[in-house]
Amino acid sequence: MTVPARVSQQNPRALTPLAQSISRLSSSSEVRFGTPTPDWTICSELLAEPPRFDLWRKDLAEWMVEQYGESDDRATAGYIMGWYLHIPGTIAGLLFHTARRVPSLKPTDIAFRLNTAGRPHPDGISVLCDEFACLPDDPASNHPAATVVANEAALAALLRARYAAHAAQFVASFGQVVRFGRRTLWAAATDMLEYGAWAAGRVSGDEPGGVTDAALILPEKLDPFVSASTLHLSDEGWKRKRNSCCFHYVLPAAEPCTACPRTCN
Repeated sequence: MTVPARVSQQNPRALTPLAQSISRLSSSSEVRFGTPTPDWTICSELLAEPPRFDLWRKDLAEWMVEQYGESDDRATAGYIMGWYLHIPGTIAGLLFHTARRVPSLKPTDIAFRLNTAGRPHPDGISVLCDEFACLPDDPASNHPAATVVANEAALAALLRARYAAHAAQFVASFGQVVRFGRRTLWAAATDMLEYGAWAAGRVSGDEPGGVTDAALILPEKLDPFVSASTLHLSDEGWKRKRNSCCFHYVLPAAEPCTACPRTCN
């Protein structure tokens, strides 16, 4: 379904400040403003129909059989749990790190595209709404689409709240079709919020800045999240303690993920 992006009415043909910020982002997957073609899925449409997750898991299971000889229900659920939560976590982390802007993270305002050649993971993220929150010194703070907050701590808190609201809808929807409990689902939400900030710093060439952002967003254990940011500097660089598991390790001959909480001390 193609949905026109909601833009301010001053000059609908001009790029809005948020669209400009998105156009400058660097990411391993496509990140854009507006929905370009019908092969994109609006998050709210998926969450409104939980059985669609089963179709996604079926496609993933077929890929797993091709790669590993068999699939596993825990792994298909674990992969998609992380993949989905990575969508709002990624766009939030990138815009917070690069522009100190927080977009709307409502499921109605985020869309994604699945890879169709091989593993069916999200390979594109699109923001559909030009509204954003920013700091008082943002050059577009007087734009009609802008909401100004007092400082970085307030902006990080707003990001956390917007992400939590989106994640809560995912937990309610996905929880209907998987055997995972709420603690497992919120553990994944915590991990992907932290990872979104960290990864934004890494892809921008400023990993310490991404770590600082993660600490701003998750400064302590704040409900409904299960922990504060766990990023810490080790002899091997920045590491974190993951709270959730994708169950990749249960697949035949599959190597556990780095810092897998079920196989690593």
